[in-house]
Amino acid sequence: MSSIFNLDNPFFTGLNKIVDAFFLSIIFLITCIPIVTIGPALTALYYATAKSLRRDRGYVSKEYFKAFKMNFKQGLVTGLIVMLMTVILIVDWNYAKRLHGNLGVVLFTIFTALMVLLLFVSIYIFPILSRFKTKLGQLFKTAFFMSIRHLPSTILMVIIIAFFALLVYLIWIPILFTPALCALLISFLMERILKKYMPPKADEEEKGGVDEWYLE
Repeated sequence: MSSIFNLDNPFFTGLNKIVDAFFLSIIFLITCIPIVTIGPALTALYYATAKSLRRDRGYVSKEYFKAFKMNFKQGLVTGLIVMLMTVILIVDWNYAKRLHGNLGVVLFTIFTALMVLLLFVSIYIFPILSRFKTKLGQLFKTAFFMSIRHLPSTILMVIIIAFFALLVYLIWIPILFTPALCALLISFLMERILKKYMPPKADEEEKGGVDEWYLE
């Protein structure tokens, strides 16, 4: 009987994960309200999901705001660049769609391909930002390189995002859970990739007790 009320049993552990996912999603949505803060919000969402929600390190709110503050400046600029590029490509794509003849087909194909590539880069860029310290230009280059090199995983992540986006489009209520759940599923693919670019423990300087949770 005592095992039923044990907070470490699978039922309570799962329930706690659901509550954390709900809480993390709400925090993410609130910090996204200004729109321009979507960059640091996405960075913090992935960081808190990978560290706290998945690996039980710290509290989701504490880890979220820690990453949000730490990556605010670069995340803000990165998010604005991605949004600007998205708007430009959508305008160009709609323009090409209305053109007739071979030129219209060529331009439509080019802008469609560019939109797909931007989506690929966007999936990687914020998780990379949450893990590595790098300059803005290198950040985009690294995201592009990883997305192409690990194309099968990239396509799977696109499918995951598309599924949750469609779910929210059809029934808006799941938006209270989907940001964290989507990030959690993506982390299972993303962490395997990011780990390949982390220095092995044996080659690193003494960390002085720092929790290297991302190498597990």
